[in-house]
Amino acid sequence: MKLEEYKKLQNIVSKYYDRANIVITEEERANIEIADFRLNDIYRTGLQLIVYVNTERVCSKEMVLLPHQTCPEHRHPAVNGQDGKEETFRCRFGKVFLYVEGETTKNRKAFPPSGDEEYYTVFHEIELNPGEQYTIYPNTLHWFTAGDEGAVVSEFSTKSTDECDIFTDKRINRIPQIEK
Repeated sequence: MKLEEYKKLQNIVSKYYDRANIVITEEERANIEIADFRLNDIYRTGLQLIVYVNTERVCSKEMVLLPHQTCPEHRHPAVNGQDGKEETFRCRFGKVFLYVEGETTKNRKAFPPSGDEEYYTVFHEIELNPGEQYTIYPNTLHWFTAGDEGAVVSEFSTKSTDECDIFTDKRINRIPQIEK
């Protein structure tokens, strides 16, 4: 992703935090991570976030999804003999459609990005509105997408090792690469 686009998205995301009444520092604002998963289609597949803390035991993040933007299907496997990440998502603004392993929901309200359906395999729908939360256990396949307004989601979890996440779509690389 080009640096100019990265900075533009940081500004857009800052406004989502403001709309959700989430106060962040100027340093956090300047360091909002834009994850395009190296698919170069950020407005369809991507995630924007701030990591507040990530220690050996706990992690806390503030995530933004743009309208209908999808974080692709993945799981958090065991790393170095430790269980994978357990995470709780709490919706702060907008609406989030979370899909996890389990019985497929009939009449789903959201769908994978067009053309990428083959990379999505779990369709048990959990709808999160502001104030609602859901816990995802280690090594559980999941993906999520925002509704019409976009969404702000707080994540509380055990240690995050994003670089070790396993994505169904093998083209994905979780660590952003910024071009000047």
